[in-house]
Amino acid sequence: MAARLGAFLKNVWDKEPVLVASFVIGGIAIIMPAFSPYVKYSIMINKATPYNYPVPVRDDGNMPDVPSHPQDPQGPSLEWLKKL
Repeated sequence: MAARLGAFLKNVWDKEPVLVASFVIGGIAIIMPAFSPYVKYSIMINKATPYNYPVPVRDDGNMPDVPSHPQDPQGPSLEWLKKL
C-alpha cells in the first residue's frame, strides 16, 4: 500500500509539480492555525464572554437574586488576560 502511494506521489510530482506544491501549501494552511497559541487564548476569551447580555434592571434595593454583573455568581473570569 505504501509503495503504491509512493509511486503515485512520485508520478504526480513528475507530471504536475505546481499542483502538488499548491495542494501541500493549502493543506498546511488549513492545518497549521490549530497549532497557533492564539487559538488557545481566543477559546478562553469566548468561554469567559457571556453569549446573551442581560437587560439592565433598575435596582430598588429589593432584588437580592439579581447579580450586579453577569459573571458575579459563576463563570470563568478574565483575570488571566489582565496578567498577560
